[in-house]
Amino acid sequence: MRSLAITGKGQITLKQELLQHLGIRPGERIEFEKLPGGELRMRVARPAGTIDGFLHALDGKVKPEKPLTIEEMNRIAADGWAGQLKDR
Repeated sequence: MRSLAITGKGQITLKQELLQHLGIRPGERIEFEKLPGGELRMRVARPAGTIDGFLHALDGKVKPEKPLTIEEMNRIAADGWAGQLKDR
């Protein structure tokens, strides 16, 4: 079992090996679940998309004067599934 030092700010740094094991990339988040006995369960926080987000991903995005490309539609649909749809 590995151990990590806690900084004065209460922070830890996970080694690259652990991040690779989790499959986490820069900018992603980690969830923690408190377990009995002072233990934590840690996992990557994957956004959960909804069918509603997917079906309405293109709402208000298609303009008759400038149609979207297939690549733009694919990106918008993927963002909708991931729950990360932003106003464009």
